[in-house]
Amino acid sequence: MTSSGRLIGVGTGPGDPELLTVKAVKAIEAAHVVAYFAKQGRGGNGKAIVEHLLSAEKILLPLYYPVTIEIEKNEEAYRNQITAFYDRSAAAVAKHLEDGRTVAVLSEGDPLFYGSYMHLHVRLANRFPTEVIPGISAMSGCWSLAGIPIVQGDDVLSVLPGTMAEAELQRRLSDTQAAVIMKVGRNLAKIRRALEASGRLAEAVYVERGTMANAVMTKLADRPDGDAPYFSLVLVPGWEARR
Repeated sequence: MTSSGRLIGVGTGPGDPELLTVKAVKAIEAAHVVAYFAKQGRGGNGKAIVEHLLSAEKILLPLYYPVTIEIEKNEEAYRNQITAFYDRSAAAVAKHLEDGRTVAVLSEGDPLFYGSYMHLHVRLANRFPTEVIPGISAMSGCWSLAGIPIVQGDDVLSVLPGTMAEAELQRRLSDTQAAVIMKVGRNLAKIRRALEASGRLAEAVYVERGTMANAVMTKLADRPDGDAPYFSLVLVPGWEARR
C-alpha cells in the first residue's frame, strides 16, 4: 500500500441499484474500506443499494448517528452530539487512510447535496487525496419516475427543506415557478399548509421511496397527514402552460 490512502465520496443514487454510475461501481469494487452512515442498529440505505458489490474481503466501516429525530436540530444538545459524531467519524476514516487504504464513503443521492459525506470531506480533503463521484439525486430520480417536467425556459427551481419555518416555506413557494421539497418526514402537515396558502397544493405530487421497488406516488392533496419515510419528497412542477 502507499503511504497514504485515497478518500472517495461515492454517490449511490436515489435507491435503485441500477442507477449507480459505472464510476461508482468501479470505486466501490476497488476500495479497501467501504464506510456508510446509518441509524444505530440498522444497515443503512446507502449500504443496501450497493450490497451486491460488497465482497467478503471488503472492510466495512459503519458510522452510526448518535441522534436522528430524538432531539430538535436547532437545540445545542443536538449540535454538540452531531459535531462530535462527525469528528469521530472523520478520525475513524483517517486511520484507514493513514494506513494506506482507499476508503469509499457511501452517500445516498449525491455526496455534496444534503449528504452526510460532506462533513467528512471538509475535515479530510485537505489532508488526503480525495475524489467525489456524483450520484443521481433523489429529486431527479423522483421526477423521472413520475414523468413530471419540472422546469423549462426561464423557470426558476427552488429546493426547499421541509424543516424550515412555515411562513418562510410559504413565501418561497409563492416566489418560484417550481419546487422540490426535501426532508418531508414529520413536516408533511406543515408542508401541506404552506402549499395551500401559496396556491400550489393542487399541483403538488408526493413521491415516497422513488425508484425503489416499493415506490409510492400520489397527489399530495390525496395523501393523508402523518409522518413520511426518510426517502420521500414533494414535487411542485413549473412549466405552467403544460400543468
